[in-house]
Amino acid sequence: MRALIMAGGGGSRLGLGEKPLVNIGGIPMIRYVIDAFRKAGHEPVVVASPRTPMTRNWCRVQGIPLFSAEGRGYIPDLVEAVTDLEETAPLFTSASDLPCLTADLLRIIGDAYRLAGTPALSVWVPLDLSPGDADRVRYMEVVEGVRACPAGINILRGSGITAPQEETPLLLHSRRLAYHINTREELERVRAAAAGRDRPGLG
Repeated sequence: MRALIMAGGGGSRLGLGEKPLVNIGGIPMIRYVIDAFRKAGHEPVVVASPRTPMTRNWCRVQGIPLFSAEGRGYIPDLVEAVTDLEETAPLFTSASDLPCLTADLLRIIGDAYRLAGTPALSVWVPLDLSPGDADRVRYMEVVEGVRACPAGINILRGSGITAPQEETPLLLHSRRLAYHINTREELERVRAAAAGRDRPGLG
């Protein structure tokens, strides 16, 4: 399955340049996402934009498949990529700021999609697993009776990209999916875990 890794945002909240290239353990965080998808048997394609020129250059140097979108926003860039790539089959979409993502989690998500029988599947994480301040979470819903926030990973059908798709919500109790890197505090937590200074319980 193709996996579109969205990397067109400027990362202004973090304030460290282009967010996909921020290092964790000496490795750009987007590399962790790419490697997780490859290990799970999927085909990652990075969707960058004019706001992330260094990310585009890094992908070219690394030989990583790249789509250069216009940079009009997450959803417009996603629609542009799916349309121009002529993708009609189911595909993953993922944020590029999930450095704790693993192939095992992606296999769980893929299996759940196949069992769901709906065109789309959205992944959610319990709000109480968030390592930061829950008040900073911009979007929340109740999934399976639990207050949850989006994990930044979805599966949808490329053939229906321009219209809403019926979706199945999947709640995963994994702190790894709660580690979106949007603030310096979140970055330092993950860096500490990567360096072995802290064990935040990333199960």
